[in-house]
Formats: sequence, C-alpha cells, structure tokens
Amino acid sequence: MTDVLESARGLLAAGDVPGAVRALRPAAETAPLPELAEVVAHAAAAIGFDDLAEAARAAAGAPGDPVALFHFGVGCAERGIAFLAVPALRAALRLAPGQPAILGSLSDALEREHRHGAAAELLAEHDAVLDAWPHRYLLVFNAVLADNLPLAREHAARLPAPEDPDWRPAYDRLRNMLRRAEFAADAGPLDHQDLRGWHFTITGGYLATLSPFGFNAGMTGRWAYTQDSHDQCRQTLDRLALVLAAAERRPRTVSLLPGRGDRILGLAAAELLGLPALPYTPDATDTLVVAYDLRELDDDLEPTLRDRTDGRILFEHASCWTSPPALSADVTGLLGQHVVPPWESRLRVTPDGVRDDLPADSRPESEIAADIVAADGTPDPGDGDTPADPDTAFTAFVTATRPAWLTGPRFSIDSPGPVRSSSFG
Repeated sequence: MTDVLESARGLLAAGDVPGAVRALRPAAETAPLPELAEVVAHAAAAIGFDDLAEAARAAAGAPGDPVALFHFGVGCAERGIAFLAVPALRAALRLAPGQPAILGSLSDALEREHRHGAAAELLAEHDAVLDAWPHRYLLVFNAVLADNLPLAREHAARLPAPEDPDWRPAYDRLRNMLRRAEFAADAGPLDHQDLRGWHFTITGGYLATLSPFGFNAGMTGRWAYTQDSHDQCRQTLDRLALVLAAAERRPRTVSLLPGRGDRILGLAAAELLGLPALPYTPDATDTLVVAYDLRELDDDLEPTLRDRTDGRILFEHASCWTSPPALSADVTGLLGQHVVPPWESRLRVTPDGVRDDLPADSRPESEIAADIVAADGTPDPGDGDTPADPDTAFTAFVTATRPAWLTGPRFSIDSPGPVRSSSFG
C-alpha cells in the first residue's frame, strides 16, 4: 500500500499527474483515505482543479466527517475519476447510513466504473429508504446492465411512472430495455458472450458483425484496434440489407450526411440497395441515414436524429464502444475502440520491418464508394475461435426481435453491459 502511494507521489513530483492518478487505482479501495485524499489534493492542484483540491484537503483533514467525504467523492466522480469516489462515498455512507444523497452518489460512481452489479446490490440493500426517482430507477437500470433481469423486473414492477416529465424518457427507456431483453432471450442465449443480444437489449440496435479475432481471449466480438477495409465496409452493408429485408423495412432514399466518410459509405449503400442518394435533411422520412462514425456527426444534426421520425433508419458502420457517440444507431456495423477508415492514412510495415505508412486516399468520394460496391464482403475467417455467425442466424435474430426494434429515442449508453471486452488505455 505504501509503495503504491509513494509511487503516485513520485509521479506527481515528476510532473506526471495522469500517471499518478492511474497509479492509485490498485489501492483505491484499501489505502487510508486521508493519505489517498492528500495525493488527490496535490494532483488536482497541479492541473488547476481547485474545487477538487479543496474538497480533497477537507476530506484528508476530517476523515470522520461524512459531509467532507461526500463532497470529495462527488468531486472525484465529476472529474472523471469515479474509482476514487467509491471509497470516499462508502465511508460517508457508513458514517451516515441510508442518507439518500450519499446513496445516490455512490451508486452513480459505481455505475460510472461499470460496476453495475455492485450498484444494484447497494440500492437493493437500502430498499426501505429508496425514492422511486432516481434511486429505484437506478437500481433497475444497473440491474439490467449487470444481467440481473429478475432483480430488474422485480423493482421495475414497483417503479411508478414519474410525475416529473423530465424523467419520462428514462422511464420509457427502461421499459423498452426490459421488453427487448425478453425478445433477445427468446432469440439467443443472452449470456455473457451474447454481444449481439445485449447490444440489442441495451441500445435497441442490431450489431451486424462480430470481430473474428480474440473472441475467447478477451474481445468477445469487439475490436480493440482495426484498420478498416473496403471488404469490411461491404460486409456490414450486406448485413444492413439483410436487416431491411428481414424487418420488412423499405426506405425510399439514402440520406447522405455531410462528412466525407459518411458520404462515401452512403453512396455505396445507395448503389447496393438500388436507392437514390440525397443530402440529409432533418425532415426526411422513409429514408436510410448512413454514417461511418457517429462521433463525427455535426452538433447541430445530432438532436435531429435522436428522436424517431416515421420510416427513418440510422446506420453506423464503425461505432466506438469505449467512447460511444451521443446516440445509438438502429444498425451498427462493428464495435471497435479505434478504427482507421480505409481512405485515411494507414499503418504499413514492409517485409523487412520498416514502417512505410500508406497515404490517405484523396480520390473522389464516388470512386471510393465504387470500390466498396465491388469489394468482397465475405467475412474474414479470423483466428477460428469466434463462434460461427452465418447470415441465416443473423437473419433469424432480426426476424425474432423486429417487433421491439425502432422503439423509443436513440439513447447512448456508456457501458459495455454484461459482455465485457479488453481495451487499451
């Protein structure tokens, strides 16, 4: 323990504040809180987080004060270091048992750390003092993300519709998630390796493909890093066509978003589906909106796609699962942590080990789109450990779950849910 704290102090002295904070993670739950708070105070002061520095100093000086610990914990969560908020808020709750504000903040910190099971258990243990909104809502939400559907359904039955209209979208989201879970469980195992089933349950969208590498070595169908290809773009567009056919959806146009990657992929989709391609407009209906990466979506366009418009379907080819976009697509091609588009500069190493990167493809968008249309969309066989994912199985999943598709706003959920994958920092 002392070694961890000393290592963090040494990194601080060397000016490596991020490294110092990361060094604290292994000791966060066991280090003496005053010493932990003291290190955080120095780290926060070094980067100008004066509010957190002040709260940390107060907690270090008064480790028996639940108010000081509460403010320190909330400050850590708000600054993106929820793992340090958890021990402070646990200590505060021990000193002030059942205090709703502390209870809610602790469950929030656990949720930010994707410790959904712990968050749900914490709230269930304090059932007698739970407010319906937000506490029982948070219990149900975290129970779903922890794959504890019996607990989620038990407390969802006790969750009244909110009086505050601001909570109504969250209420509808929970009901949609639980409904989709029923369909997904009938269509597949919905276990800790069923990435497609849980992606549908949580986001409401279909995941078109699974990574064929490292499935049983920590990836479970997601990519950590991949250099995308025309073939892979073609594969996800082919799967998109299967979704539309199985769900009996027939858009009349393809809507092109303004980004270069969006336009390339949209032109290819239009050609493959035999539809006209038109610039995206917020009032467009019966259309397929195509995005390469929704994180690149213009801020003024994002609100126009959050709520559903009749007949509009949103497709995203490459979605970042560690830093997801502000809204979830109705069909997602693949989940990756870092995906290099095929028209951007790409890493290449010559046979003799010399790095010789490929330059970006500056050709017109229509020419690159034509390459995607002409590409071979046959799935990469990968390393042979990923479960088979034939078109027939994918189509069967869509057919079985389509009554619960395209319901509710396109919320984003910043959590991998019950299916975990390895990632890099």
